[in-house]
Amino acid sequence: MSDIESLLELQDVDGRIRTLQQEVDEIPKRKNQESERLLDSRTAVDQAKNDLKVAQVRVAETELEVKARNDKILALKQCQGQLKTNKEFQAYNLEIAKIEAEIDSYEARLIAAMDDVIPRKNALAEKEAKLAEGQGAVNAYFVELDARLAEVKRELAELQATRADAVRRVPPQALLYYERLSTRRWPVVVQLQADGVCRGCNLQQPPSISQMVRRNQDRVVCQMCGRILYM
Repeated sequence: MSDIESLLELQDVDGRIRTLQQEVDEIPKRKNQESERLLDSRTAVDQAKNDLKVAQVRVAETELEVKARNDKILALKQCQGQLKTNKEFQAYNLEIAKIEAEIDSYEARLIAAMDDVIPRKNALAEKEAKLAEGQGAVNAYFVELDARLAEVKRELAELQATRADAVRRVPPQALLYYERLSTRRWPVVVQLQADGVCRGCNLQQPPSISQMVRRNQDRVVCQMCGRILYM
């Protein structure tokens, strides 16, 4: 096997490793993207919960207002039994009537507040159902991604063993050059086209370079990008 053939074999393995490693790196990003798709639904649920809480607080506060006035009426009626004049008794009656009118007003508010709770509960249930549906779809997709990740890691482990065999077939100097260049250029070994153009950088090579590549003389590299050339 020639140096070029051994390098091409190694490059093929490395190319597959790069592709799989890129997929490994992309899977967490894809998970984040899918999670972000649910952000609007989560925000809608939080808003619906807050709206419901506000409505429920309004009901509770109004109930307290009604109770406080009923308690006040009860206290006034208890005091009436100890009054000595009809004038005082009538004054208490007026005060009680005034408070009862306030209670009527608060009870009307209470009914409106309670009526507001039901649609808010329904809105929350609807938004939670939508979020649950979206979360279910995302969870199912995550299961697929996790299965794919496990498969890719298995393939990578196998390719690393294949790569070790391919490395042993590359001469040390050629391997050193390949390894160094692969951190800056990819692919490292590229074809010299029939018109003498490097397929890596599209630079027209001098005739002497083209002749050396055609004759397969040692390791010939592109004058611009440094990639290893072959016919």
